[in-house]
Amino acid sequence: MKNFCKLWLLLALSCASPAFAAEFKVLSVGDGDTIRVSSPSGVNKTTVRLACIDTPETSQAPYGNDARQVLQADLSIGTEISLRTKATDRYGRTVAEVLKGATNIN
Repeated sequence: MKNFCKLWLLLALSCASPAFAAEFKVLSVGDGDTIRVSSPSGVNKTTVRLACIDTPETSQAPYGNDARQVLQADLSIGTEISLRTKATDRYGRTVAEVLKGATNIN
């Protein structure tokens, strides 16, 4: 049980710790926990998986579409955001905390 508590504490700290934040613009919302962004110059584009959360896939009706719509309401196309990168997942996506101003979208 002690190891389990340590694991949760480590996970919580890793999601709350400050990290380098880079500026991006939202290009699209894939589902409730995945977005596509570009650098301000528009040259670099990347897929971002929101860190520390998981939502239903869009194919998992009706909740997948609901999750996507909620994220789209917060991050419309062109919204300026900052990313606190945490990792890269096995699909090559950047895993990050997404910040819209001072608000953590995750």
